[in-house]
Amino acid sequence: MIRNYLLLIIVILLYGCSEQASSIFSQDIDGSAAKFEDDTHGTYNSTYRPLSSENIIIKNAIIFDGNGNKLENTEIHFSDGLIQAIGQELVAEGAEVIDASGKYITPGIIDIHSHMGVYPAPSVRTSSDGNEATNPVTAEVWAEHSVWSQDPQYKLALAGGVTTFHVLPGSANLFGGRGVTLKNVSSNTVPDMKFPNAPHSLKMACGENPKRVYSSRGPSTRMGNVAGYRQAWIEAENFKNSLESSPSRRNLRYETLVGVLDGEILSHIHCYRADEMATMINIAEEFDYKIAAFHHAVEAYKIADLLADNNICAALWADWWGFKHEAYDMSIANVAIVDQARNGQGCAIVHSDSENGIQRLNQEAAKALSAGREAGFEISDARAITWLTKNPAIAAGILEQTGTIEIGKNADIVVWSGHPLSVYSKADQVYIDGALTFDRLNNFMPHTDFDLGIELWESE
Repeated sequence: MIRNYLLLIIVILLYGCSEQASSIFSQDIDGSAAKFEDDTHGTYNSTYRPLSSENIIIKNAIIFDGNGNKLENTEIHFSDGLIQAIGQELVAEGAEVIDASGKYITPGIIDIHSHMGVYPAPSVRTSSDGNEATNPVTAEVWAEHSVWSQDPQYKLALAGGVTTFHVLPGSANLFGGRGVTLKNVSSNTVPDMKFPNAPHSLKMACGENPKRVYSSRGPSTRMGNVAGYRQAWIEAENFKNSLESSPSRRNLRYETLVGVLDGEILSHIHCYRADEMATMINIAEEFDYKIAAFHHAVEAYKIADLLADNNICAALWADWWGFKHEAYDMSIANVAIVDQARNGQGCAIVHSDSENGIQRLNQEAAKALSAGREAGFEISDARAITWLTKNPAIAAGILEQTGTIEIGKNADIVVWSGHPLSVYSKADQVYIDGALTFDRLNNFMPHTDFDLGIELWESE
């Protein structure tokens, strides 16, 4: 009886607390969900439907647009989920005008390396689903089929300004499987979170992890790792050629690898050492595919020009290093050196790989900026914001839709209480596709039924 009563309360809280709260949990009044065509990436299409957008003009804030520009005395108008205008003395019919004096605006933060959902909280063995550590090559698995859509970590990341995140499999395998880009919205299903038309990624891993995990049956050395990559790509090429005579043939592993060879799936590689990154570039040249980003890349500073020459991004920590041999030779100016390669043509990203770090990525970028300036680089605050917004959007293949504040792009926007690179600043409001999804000042944060159920039981 008590349990039924509590369940009833949960339903009421989910759907009846307020008009704003109900919009977070329902996809739309008519109950339908938009179907986005995504023939390139299989049949598990995005069913994401934006929440109802605000119609707002924000004035008197300082804007970092994600393109490296600082805009003062500039207003922004968004409605219908999109940025409609950027300028001065904006007027729009029916728009609410918000005075944000003393505040800052940035694009929503994008974390290119997250394991939320596949390593959810609470962290228990039964929900640890990030590594299919059964074979060195598991390109056939998809991270989205492990993602728990009600992971309580999402809302904590949202409070840190994260509007989009890219979920990757773990790094146990040479080929760990497909990654997926998700909108940071509450939902009961993963397709309802999938960023529409975002390409899948392929997670690969270098070095210590795969040779440690598979040492008893191989690979057990770095040369064994490389042989394993090359053998898999050869088999993928053979499968691709066989499709000419048997176009309906199916093989989940090689479909993913062929997707990379065809440029439809982006290659993301866990790799620490400079020499191994150079080897992975050689392999990509041999089999004619593009590497989108190296992740963790502690020694990226050693080959920053090589990365820039090949248009490869490096997803980096500000100062996390030394926890194993291949992560030992670190420079805290790593992010800045990659950013400034080839006269500023580098693509540096600050990522989390952490359920805690994702909550304060703005502070991680500030640390990297400070280290870069101390090393003698003249990098603006506005440039550092690109490490959190534009560059991860490039690596995820979604820059046309988000990552910068430009007319026609998704209204993924964070209003900060102060300078976003200050340890004292917090995200006051977060908008995703123009919908208010977090409001610190009014104590508004989305909750899943899992959250509410736990809170109700604890209150008894």
